[in-house]
Amino acid sequence: MLTTRFVTGAPNWIDVGTTDIDGATSFYGGLFGWRFRSAGPEAGGYGFFERDGRIAAGGMQTGPEQGPPSWTVYFRSPDARAAAAASETAHGTVPVPPMEVMDQGTMAVLADRAGAAFGIWQPGQRAGLDVAGEPGALCWVELYTPDTAAAAAYYGAVLGLETSAVDFPGAGTYTCVNPAGQGEEGMFGGIVPLADDSEATLPHWLPYFAVTDTDATLARAVETGGTVVVPATDIEGVGRLARLTDPYGARFAVLTPAPRSE
Repeated sequence: MLTTRFVTGAPNWIDVGTTDIDGATSFYGGLFGWRFRSAGPEAGGYGFFERDGRIAAGGMQTGPEQGPPSWTVYFRSPDARAAAAASETAHGTVPVPPMEVMDQGTMAVLADRAGAAFGIWQPGQRAGLDVAGEPGALCWVELYTPDTAAAAAYYGAVLGLETSAVDFPGAGTYTCVNPAGQGEEGMFGGIVPLADDSEATLPHWLPYFAVTDTDATLARAVETGGTVVVPATDIEGVGRLARLTDPYGARFAVLTPAPRSE
């Protein structure tokens, strides 16, 4: 699971682009207890979703020219420009070239060779999120892609990520991802065949947020305009998870982690 002990290659930021930031604030506030705080007039409408005063995500209102509403997962890099160059060398693209965000850091948006978009965050004054791996915060990410081996090679070249196969009872083999040299303790996500997501047609990164009760969260989401994509499902040793979309179409997942065995 994710923590705020961000290391190179690990997710360290996440944000949502939405057609209705006020509506998104109400929706996610009801699910995760978030409040939205503007980053200031110089931030172009960008702001922070906070839980108990700690930043759990970012968000901003976007227009049709910026694509459909979606979550973007950002990964820590010591050099955003080098990561962008590595993406191009590995047959990916750079939809948003590296740019400095005031004194906070340097960001970029890349896309892997299958077209899945993701962000790069090179820390300046801000290392990343204030909270991760606990209720109401990012806890896991998954890449849905048509070619697992090609994706593993790309992210190895661009972010130094390593993969390993894990067998889950009743769920088959799962490809886990961790930063270079971090092993099992550093696992933060997985790579999943796109065919395993019957609702998706394009490769994408999917964020998981930890919750204390998956079923209650789904009920609240439906009441407030969300759509359940994959109903609550138990995975032995992992927990109870579900995939859904917010009222504007941004895809995400929730997870009530299984108790850790001592």
